[in-house]
Amino acid sequence: MELAEAAAHADALAREPGNEKELATLRAQWDDELEAAARSADYRLRGQAFRAIGQFRFRQKLELIRRGLEDESAAARGSALIALTALSADHPGDVNAYRAALNELAMRDPNPAVRRLAITCLRNGTADRGTIQLLEGIAGDDETDREVRETARAVAAALVKKARAK
Repeated sequence: MELAEAAAHADALAREPGNEKELATLRAQWDDELEAAARSADYRLRGQAFRAIGQFRFRQKLELIRRGLEDESAAARGSALIALTALSADHPGDVNAYRAALNELAMRDPNPAVRRLAITCLRNGTADRGTIQLLEGIAGDDETDREVRETARAVAAALVKKARAK
């Protein structure tokens, strides 16, 4: 079994309640290979590893996600963002811990897909006023990619709604 197959299996296990023990066993079996892939010189392996962290629901590997957010490869950064989005769905503190990096990616990453993923990830965090203002600024910038602007507008609105619900 390859890492991608193991990660897909872990994702399926994580979606069904009662599989925690089997998921923990799978994490233990793939821990070293996942670490090695995340540190690989090949951006494809790094991207696969970062995405697998989310599929494994491997919260102990959040520091590797930080490395992924800073990766030179847009594909690896995107995979790290997908993983962080998955991990933060039930844990907004994860987004809050990485808010500065996410704001920077949302504002300045040269790849529009990475920018959209960073913006989407911010939806899982708390309704931080600074982030809302940043997203509103991106949404109003005519020089920014249209899809990035639309994503920023939608996430800003969701965060404002979340803040009002408190």
